[in-house]
Amino acid sequence: MKILIVEDEAKTGEYLHQGLTEAGFVVDLAKDGVDGLHMAGDQDYDLVILDVMLPGLNGWQVLQRLRERGQQMPAMFLTARDQVEDRVKGLELGADDYLVKPFSFAELLARVRTILRRGRSGTETTTLRVADLELDLLRRRVARAGRRIDLTAKEFGLLELLMRRQGEVLPRSLIASQVWDMNFDSDTNVIEVAVRRLRSKVDDGQAVKLIQTVRGMGYVLEVPEDR
Repeated sequence: MKILIVEDEAKTGEYLHQGLTEAGFVVDLAKDGVDGLHMAGDQDYDLVILDVMLPGLNGWQVLQRLRERGQQMPAMFLTARDQVEDRVKGLELGADDYLVKPFSFAELLARVRTILRRGRSGTETTTLRVADLELDLLRRRVARAGRRIDLTAKEFGLLELLMRRQGEVLPRSLIASQVWDMNFDSDTNVIEVAVRRLRSKVDDGQAVKLIQTVRGMGYVLEVPEDR
């Protein structure tokens, strides 16, 4: 799942970016309201975390403009403004939650997962399934034919991307940007190594191989047509 943080305080922004990335999310960081609004309009995020006091546009304005444009992605305010009227304003603008600084990262992570569990309009699934492979987004668990598969955070993110885009050949450059948050370097074999390790955990010992290499193009997760 992909999260946008809009936070002008450098230490807080980097702290959140690192913590949420280590928790298995794909995270982008904007340092002012104008960039945050642009990024939220340009990409599909599962959650936006907003500070209130931002340069350019404040958090209230960013959320208001998103809602006016019909964008209903969940939003959380994370701010030092702790007055009741501030919380009420945030919720009335369409925020899903409001957390006051200073905060516990464990509490923030629990709230993030609660919001994501509800999903857009409460209808988004929290479990991905392809054949007998199942990925639980909230509990961060993977199983195949009922057998638990232990994955690293990056392997989980890679599998989630492949399952969300089942049947689509994903180039290495896209995988690098979405899972590793880096530009693809043709001299590195990090993608190949990660796919090989993931395939050994998901497909080894299984009659049906789900993760396929498309030579010269990338990787795809799908059920073979002859099944």
